[in-house]
Amino acid sequence: MVMLKLVIFDCDGVMFDSKEANREYYNHLLSRFELPLMDAEELDYVHIHNVMDSVRHIFRRCPEQDLDEIHAYRNSVDYLQFLQFMKMEDDLLEFLEKTRSHYHLAISTNRTNTMEPILKIFKLADYFGKVMTAENAKRPKPAPDALIEILDHYGCRAEEAIYIGDSTIDQEHAAACDIPLIAFKNKALDAKFHVDNFMAILNLPPFVK
Repeated sequence: MVMLKLVIFDCDGVMFDSKEANREYYNHLLSRFELPLMDAEELDYVHIHNVMDSVRHIFRRCPEQDLDEIHAYRNSVDYLQFLQFMKMEDDLLEFLEKTRSHYHLAISTNRTNTMEPILKIFKLADYFGKVMTAENAKRPKPAPDALIEILDHYGCRAEEAIYIGDSTIDQEHAAACDIPLIAFKNKALDAKFHVDNFMAILNLPPFVK
């Protein structure tokens, strides 16, 4: 039996319920350029895609708008104002405390420059030895680049790792590296395991010693 050595987390929809933060953030960008707010489909899109694809998607209705101008403004916005809309999972800290001494912990997310301040503000940075984002990965999820770099960093094989995700992007991301997926609060995903909270993960076969 292969021993689990590495646990990799997605951020949005897993560590945090951040849908409202995404709604506020992207609607803020649209309002700045005097465009209508997102509809339900657009909110679902930006919730699982990286910021470059998300901006392109929600501004597609305004093709004359210069995307470089939007990104210049986006980079000037202080993301801290949107943290009030993020809700950390209730049992995340307990799970991190119980696993940090037994496994390497890492993050693979499609967030960009907002990941570092989130980890700092919520006092999570010390738990994770490797954090990959759409900014420092060669290609964003669902491409496997971030997971490959995390595996290389820890000298682990895919079968010695597990990925916790909540979206079809995460499903494709894990599958691209043959890393088993734990589907978090999404029973529709094709995953090795399905859970509704973090502490339930400790009862899964890879975690039971």
